[in-house]
Amino acid sequence: MSKRVVTLAHYYTQPEIQQMADKVGDSLELSLFARESNADIIVFAGVRFMAETAKILNPQAEVILPDAGSTCSLVTQTDVAALQQWRESYPDHVHVSYINSSAAHKAISDWIVTSRNVDDIIADLYQQGKQVIFSPDRNMGAYLNYQYGYNMPLWSAVCEVHDKFNEAALDEALSASATPAHLIAHPESPLPVLKRAEYVGSTSGMLNWVKAYSGDVSDVIFVATEDGILYNMRLARPDLDIRQAPIYAGCQCNSCPYMKMNTIESVKRAQQGIGTRIDYLSEAEMDAARLPIERMLEFSQRYYR
Repeated sequence: MSKRVVTLAHYYTQPEIQQMADKVGDSLELSLFARESNADIIVFAGVRFMAETAKILNPQAEVILPDAGSTCSLVTQTDVAALQQWRESYPDHVHVSYINSSAAHKAISDWIVTSRNVDDIIADLYQQGKQVIFSPDRNMGAYLNYQYGYNMPLWSAVCEVHDKFNEAALDEALSASATPAHLIAHPESPLPVLKRAEYVGSTSGMLNWVKAYSGDVSDVIFVATEDGILYNMRLARPDLDIRQAPIYAGCQCNSCPYMKMNTIESVKRAQQGIGTRIDYLSEAEMDAARLPIERMLEFSQRYYR
């Protein structure tokens, strides 16, 4: 009997990779799909922490990452031993971690969140009277503190792609537009950029914003996130002028180098069983990491159903 292979692809992968996938989505969508999948083999065209999450949620499946080098700066900038010491310095706080983190990071977290549900989960914790520390993305944490008046201590790591968006280049692009311009942004972007945005939200949230856009089609929509999602936005709304926000004057050229390591050839090889297997996580580590992820998924299924 042949093994059932399911291929998952994140929105930030190249269009050709997305077309090879059984499911394309953001971190939350792909996490839910991985958990419910009855696949024997999951090929994860994304980055390593996503493949680890798929393995944690579906430990019976064989999970293959097409390229061993596809990591994330939020992971590489976080020393887990230092993170553990930081966490221990706030013994009365709930440790909320962004899903863009390693399995070892998740294992010392109380809650995992994605950019889609972070606002609601942290709001719920504060409504319960709890205090929160947030890791690893300081830009996302700074926005939450600004937006809601929290005083969360923050770990200091950034997404190297989103952190390149800057206010001065954005001001220049907005003022140079011959027609009214709008900005939507991912919360991994720096706070000065997020303060300028009409909408701040997850990758799927931004895509839905574009799909539902009812303004003048001659307006320009700038998007402050990785350029992969622009393919999906333009596919959904070919009538709109959708552009990536600049990172410096004139440059609309901001791609995640790790996502782009997923090539047609490497994904095909992974579908044939050749690639980096996520087989190095101990059962104890997976069990510890699964608890905060399952809390998030249960919350999300209850809140967003």
